[in-house]
Amino acid sequence: MSNPLVVFDCDGTLVDSQHSICAAMVRTFEEAKLAPPDRLAILSAVGLSLPHAMARLLPLAEGDFHDHLAARYKLAFQAMRRENGVSEPLYPGIADLVRELDGAGWLLGVATGKSDRGLNICLTHHGLIDRFVTLQTADRHPSKPHPSMLLTAMAEAGATPATTVMIGDTSFDIDMGVAAGVRSIGVGWGYHPPAELIAAGAHAVAMDSDALRGHIGAP
Repeated sequence: MSNPLVVFDCDGTLVDSQHSICAAMVRTFEEAKLAPPDRLAILSAVGLSLPHAMARLLPLAEGDFHDHLAARYKLAFQAMRRENGVSEPLYPGIADLVRELDGAGWLLGVATGKSDRGLNICLTHHGLIDRFVTLQTADRHPSKPHPSMLLTAMAEAGATPATTVMIGDTSFDIDMGVAAGVRSIGVGWGYHPPAELIAAGAHAVAMDSDALRGHIGAP
């Protein structure tokens, strides 16, 4: 018998990190003597692994330069952490939702474009890391929407596509869920508009944590 599993994206789904992401991206581009992308362009790339995000923001540049910018972004974000300049607050109701799902019998996971280090810092800061049985990051997988993160999460949790739900705020999350054959639910408080999530194949889009709990249902 397979286990019930809910897998969350992190940025834009569990935490609102847009201000820190945008600030780090602007710093990265300015240090490289490039005009920074605007805020909406940056947010449209959140969720992709960093080299893929850079390719989206600078499509005419070479792949090696995308990798170079990705490395500079990591350094910029680490510097912001040292300066206490990183803000990643949980969205309203998320902490309670995570605890409720855990108590109701769901196994919980994360599939994110963050690094292992960044995800662990974030979840530890909010006192939630022990609630999750599987943590999948861009350090060990192809970029979303490749299903690798979800497939590994299901394998680690003893779940199947029929017993797994993917929760995310971007079309990359929904596309990944569709590719893995799992039920995918969008959230309307993140970085891609609800219409884009529905077009990608989301079964529903929740506009608050209470609605999300209802869409997830019982394990």
